[in-house]
Amino acid sequence: MTFGQLRTFLELSRTGSVRRAAAALFVTEPSVSAAVSALQKDLGTALVEREGRGVRLTPAGQELAQHAALILGAADRAQRAVREVGGGSRHLRVAAVTTAGEYVLPALLKQFLSDNPGVQVSLRVGNRVDVINALLSHEADLAVAGRPPTGTEISGRAFLDNPLVVVGAPGHHLDTDRSIDPPVLSRETWLVREPGSGTRLTTEEFLATAGIQPASLMTVGSNSAIKSAAAVGLGVTLISADAVAAELALGTLVQLNVKGTPMMRSWFALSLK
Repeated sequence: MTFGQLRTFLELSRTGSVRRAAAALFVTEPSVSAAVSALQKDLGTALVEREGRGVRLTPAGQELAQHAALILGAADRAQRAVREVGGGSRHLRVAAVTTAGEYVLPALLKQFLSDNPGVQVSLRVGNRVDVINALLSHEADLAVAGRPPTGTEISGRAFLDNPLVVVGAPGHHLDTDRSIDPPVLSRETWLVREPGSGTRLTTEEFLATAGIQPASLMTVGSNSAIKSAAAVGLGVTLISADAVAAELALGTLVQLNVKGTPMMRSWFALSLK
C-alpha cells in the first residue's frame, strides 16, 4: 500500500468514475485501474463495484476511504512541518464554501499575505459537505463557512456578518413593494444550490420558517449561474448580499423587500478542536 495508491483510490471514491479520477490526477485510466487493483490484492477484498458507467465503494472501500484521507492528510502535515523547521516557507491550507471563496476571502487573503510575507496559502473551494470533510480528513488547516456542524470535532468562531437577501429580475412584479409577506412568494420558482450546499440548507430553513411553499424549485450548480438565471426572470433566490453586491449596484438584479430579510448570518472560521 503506497501513498500514490491511496491518493488514486481516494480520488476515485470522490468522483465515482475511473475517467474523472484519471483526469483529476493527470494520469491514464489504466493507471487508476492498476492502482485500485493493487490495493484490492494487497488487502484481499473488493473495494469498488460497478454501478452503471461508474463505480461505487463497497463497505470495505468506504472504510478505506476514511482512513486514506486521514493518512494522506497526516503525511502532508508532516512534510510541511519538516520543511518549515528546515527553513522552508510556511503553508496555510484554507477550504471555503463557494460564496465565501468567491466573494469574501480574496480581499482577506490579500491582506493576510501582505501582513505575513513568506507564507504560502492554498485555497480549496467547494460546497459545505466538501469543506467539512476537508477539515475532518486533515486536508485543510482552516475553513470558512457558516455555523460549525454539531456533533463533530470542529469548532468555529464568527468573524464577519453574512446578510442574506431575496433577489429577482429587474421589473419583477414585487420589486416596488415595500413589505412583502413571505407566503406570497409561494407562487415563485425558487432557484436553489445543489444538495450539500450551505446556501441550499439555509434556503430550505427559510422557506419552511417563512411558510413559503414554492411553486417549483430549480437546482443550479453555482452562484454565477443562479445570478444569471435570476437576472433573466427564471426565478427568485435567497443569496448572500456579498455575492450580489455588484449586480444590485448595476441594476441587473433587484432586492425584494421580503419580511424577515435580510437574514443575518455570520461567516465562521472553522478548525478542528
